[in-house]
Amino acid sequence: IKRIFLDPPHCRPLPEVLQAIREADAIVMGPGSLLTSVLPNLLVPQIAEAIRESKAPRFYICNIMTQAGETDDFSAADHLETLQRYAGRDLVDYIVVNTQRFISRRVLERYHEEGAKIVDVDFARLNLLGIKILAAPLLNKEEVVRHDPHRLARLIMERIAKDQSSRERRFWEYSLYHINGKLREKLRL
Repeated sequence: IKRIFLDPPHCRPLPEVLQAIREADAIVMGPGSLLTSVLPNLLVPQIAEAIRESKAPRFYICNIMTQAGETDDFSAADHLETLQRYAGRDLVDYIVVNTQRFISRRVLERYHEEGAKIVDVDFARLNLLGIKILAAPLLNKEEVVRHDPHRLARLIMERIAKDQSSRERRFWEYSLYHINGKLREKLRL
């Protein structure tokens, strides 16, 4: 993929989408294919602008694995730079990256056959891009390399809770209590 664009270029977002962005408590972009899932939505006129104007914390969840033909050899900083090139430097407040490196040899070989590799988290370059980094072990324990949804939700909600006023923090802490219960149940399995 050499370039991402919309055809026709003059489409319009639904008013409900812009309203949802304005009312959001948090905006989470990803995980998902950077070039074919995340970026196309941000190219719709007014979407990136609405996200930028939002007072909600804005998170970009970087993929754990590269995608052949799309993000070959991309590091986390390459993902973020591409997002910024298309949608602007001030679109996100946080990049969420996985620090867990162990993937079974069998699973890793299958991904290598498809041309995918673990996304390198290049902290030095990320720090130069002027964005906050949330780094944690986020891998699931399945046969497919994906983010563990409970760990990911907990990480994001903990960050939101830390940034909120005391009244709003109680809501996020209550939600975290339930997420942690689900995570404990999962770990017992």
